[in-house]
Amino acid sequence: MITVRIYGTNRQKLVPVTKEIRTLVKRCCSETLYEEGYSGDFEVSVTFTDNAGIRQINKEYRGIDRETDVLSFPMTGEDEEFTLDPGTEAFNLGDIVISLEKAVSQSEEYGHSFQREVAFLTVHSMLHLLGYDHERSEEEEAEMFGKQDIVLETMGLER
Repeated sequence: MITVRIYGTNRQKLVPVTKEIRTLVKRCCSETLYEEGYSGDFEVSVTFTDNAGIRQINKEYRGIDRETDVLSFPMTGEDEEFTLDPGTEAFNLGDIVISLEKAVSQSEEYGHSFQREVAFLTVHSMLHLLGYDHERSEEEEAEMFGKQDIVLETMGLER
């Protein structure tokens, strides 16, 4: 059994963060964990921002002065294991930051729904929190993108 607690913060005013979006993000987190064979209690911090906000975070934490669609900050200890929150007894996976402004423009660019784009960004970021990195090699990129497709297909959100 998987339980995911989402700590959500909205730091933008351009796109309404509806109950539907919050539910979708939680479902994406749960489905990614399920597809990866995890069980237990987990926590994920999700921040919704705009292009200016994510650009600032990208510059501050990655030294890259440009906007992006999503950022992931895994919360692992020295041994690369997830950190257990002693107060909740849940594993803290880390932080996800999503530019909803970018999600709107990319959904229009790619010709699919805003919900599908938010789901894609969430699943992509969850896989980063779980240790996948498409920037290390072409093989890892293919593996990660294949896993994204499986989760989104399972959720009925394929392209």
